[in-house]
Amino acid sequence: MTLSPLLLDDAQRPINSPDAWARRAAALRERWRLYLGDIPQPAPAPAFCTLAHESLPHFTRDHIEYDVAPGVAVDAYLLRPHAPQTASVNPLRPAVVVFHQTVATHAKQAAGIDTTDPEQNQGPQLAERGYVVLAPRNYIFAPGDNIPGHARRVGEQFPGWRGMTRMLLDAVRAADLLCGLPGVDPRRIGCLGHSLGAKVALYAAAFDHRYRASVFSEGGVGIAMSNWHDPWYLGSDILGPANRDAARGLEHHQLLALAAPRAFLLLAGDSADTAASGDFIDAARPVYRLLAAPGRVGFLHHTAGHRYPPEARAAAEEFLDAHLAPSLNVAP
Repeated sequence: MTLSPLLLDDAQRPINSPDAWARRAAALRERWRLYLGDIPQPAPAPAFCTLAHESLPHFTRDHIEYDVAPGVAVDAYLLRPHAPQTASVNPLRPAVVVFHQTVATHAKQAAGIDTTDPEQNQGPQLAERGYVVLAPRNYIFAPGDNIPGHARRVGEQFPGWRGMTRMLLDAVRAADLLCGLPGVDPRRIGCLGHSLGAKVALYAAAFDHRYRASVFSEGGVGIAMSNWHDPWYLGSDILGPANRDAARGLEHHQLLALAAPRAFLLLAGDSADTAASGDFIDAARPVYRLLAAPGRVGFLHHTAGHRYPPEARAAAEEFLDAHLAPSLNVAP
């Protein structure tokens, strides 16, 4: 797949320094802002209320609720490991936001309450490794309407926004919450998402610098690879016949580059993501090299379909451990 070169400025001059890239990155962010609407920004940690609490063998699991904007509440599951870390380099824990896939049980699956597909119970998997985990419910599964109805409401609540901007708001507020949570190291926050959740993870990686490592599993990284045209994501004009005005020239290798030098791993199963997804990673690699971080971007083509199979899970956990928790005590 042919993707526009990232290390050329608007005058087609080579970009060969981090300072020159910073100017190019700022211009790319502005182009995306014109399309997405104003990008949600970090804020003080939101207060949350606990709706339910349970203690499990390796972690506690709280069902919580908090506001992401005035009058707009989100519920999520917060998983906190029991065992304290040994007194060593850092007494604070790393944390991961897990964005769930499209499933009727929404965040309950990522939090391990719905166990019908154990591969998708990433919250308990990570909590048992010692991570604090937050699994928020995606806005398209909020109570009271269907998915298209929730997408229509975005324009009413947040004029000028796309559905992905609304999802990005939830990702930014999730990082806000974790940064203010006692026992969490705000310098070691990551995210992981599968399918729908992968899409959120991509935008979180690009637009919120607090996500230090992100895992994208089977989300269809290219705009033409998946249903990015649906109104709860980007809208039909992103793939419209003219593809002009704000949407012209936008593609997701630009977001991978905006994530640099922070760590990013793409998992492809030959469904939403295929070998062609590697072209997006390859397009971003020169930016990672320019920023002296070539080892922080990765690609695994596991060919197991639209799943998060054991080999993908192993790669994701090794990646998160390497970039977020080098001194984490891994539970047996």
